[in-house]
Amino acid sequence: MKSPAPSERAPFAATLRSIAALATLYVFFSAFSLAQTLAQRLILKDGTYQAITKYEIHGDRVRYFSAERGEWEEVPKSLVDWDATDKFQQGLQQGGPSPEAVELDKELEAERQAELARSPEVVPGLHLPDEGGVFILDTYENQPQLAEVQQSGSDLDKSTKLNILRSVVNPLAGAKQSIELPGAHAKVQSHTTVPSVYINLDAENGAPATAQAATGEPQPLALTERYKIIRVEVKGNKRTAGAVKIAVNGNMKTDERLVATTATTLTGGWVKLTPTEPLATGEYAVAEMLGKEGMNIYVWDFGVNSAAPANAFVWKPQPPDAQAKPDQTPQLKQRDKQ
Repeated sequence: MKSPAPSERAPFAATLRSIAALATLYVFFSAFSLAQTLAQRLILKDGTYQAITKYEIHGDRVRYFSAERGEWEEVPKSLVDWDATDKFQQGLQQGGPSPEAVELDKELEAERQAELARSPEVVPGLHLPDEGGVFILDTYENQPQLAEVQQSGSDLDKSTKLNILRSVVNPLAGAKQSIELPGAHAKVQSHTTVPSVYINLDAENGAPATAQAATGEPQPLALTERYKIIRVEVKGNKRTAGAVKIAVNGNMKTDERLVATTATTLTGGWVKLTPTEPLATGEYAVAEMLGKEGMNIYVWDFGVNSAAPANAFVWKPQPPDAQAKPDQTPQLKQRDKQ
């Protein structure tokens, strides 16, 4: 190959230097951009954060571009801890994380660990929500899923479903009240015959109903004795979940056809209820025992049917690469719609 003439070497060398300089600048700005992408945070009031590249405020919503998932998402503006977010960003602008940002990271990690303690992991990548409730661990198409079970009763007002209703029938002499549920089938159906039921109900959060026991609000039992699974009979377009019998002396006893179960307490106030034997296809309910005198007439109903269609709203395990990331919060997780 013929070497360039002396008159041609200077422009050629200058061109090489320009290319090298541009390459250096490209690497620098690429690294800077990557660092900015990974470093920016939108810190939430619950102690977690979203890794972001930028954000916009639209009314009461904050729209941000997720550095983890590479797409636009949004969160209510009221959930953002703006003071903590500003402090962290100021630390970045000063050339690196400030001592306050480092301390904040420690606090966020401690809060995340506390949150995980309140939200037991039922299968890898699938945690119970820390706000409590009643959930069934189901398996549909070979995938574990959590389905939430709502409280039910013949006279349950839909507007009260956010609360927990508790009541025992009025102790009239010789009275007997059946616990009737509307519809022939529960909305939530388990596709496995041995579903695990996870329960976390605040005993102090019960909304009183009009019919109370004469002795007042019963004292709650221990968690391992407090919840039972009962068989429910289908009668036309209704289901009967047993009955509470009232004797002449006012004492109560239940006639609810109990299913044999094992009860295990978990962290965060949860209790796990599991049938000791497979359940036959049919309708069931979780009943809350209110002391040794009776049970709550409002129950949490579900069915067992391997051929049932998919439940409408379920929680599914997160992929392994997202399980340990601190920007995954229960408030932001979306339930899968089938």
